[in-house]
Amino acid sequence: MANQNVVVLGASPKEERYSNQAVRDLVTHGHHVYPVHPLSAQIQGQTCYKHLDDISCQIETLTLYLGKARSTPLIDKILSMKPKRIIMNPGAENDLLETRALESDIEVFRGCTLVMLRTGQF
Repeated sequence: MANQNVVVLGASPKEERYSNQAVRDLVTHGHHVYPVHPLSAQIQGQTCYKHLDDISCQIETLTLYLGKARSTPLIDKILSMKPKRIIMNPGAENDLLETRALESDIEVFRGCTLVMLRTGQF
């Protein structure tokens, strides 16, 4: 489904990083992308948000590129956004976030956003 509002949490300004490639590919597939990075102003031509709190629209998907140590303190903020689903990319798995998300009726997928986009599973 195109035209989703998608947060890329842990987006990187470095083009070789998968999170940067995800921003690019999500835009190419017609999604509205909200990259989150504390220091960058833009990633792949998209306005970058320093904090989750800076995003005010309804989010369909939050794709996670932060490790457990960085995502755990953000669990309450992530859940307060009420995304319909969370994608935990390889290396970003967080059992506590997954449990709490499922308790909040948020779908959780452990998979790669890039692969999901390229295989029509996004």
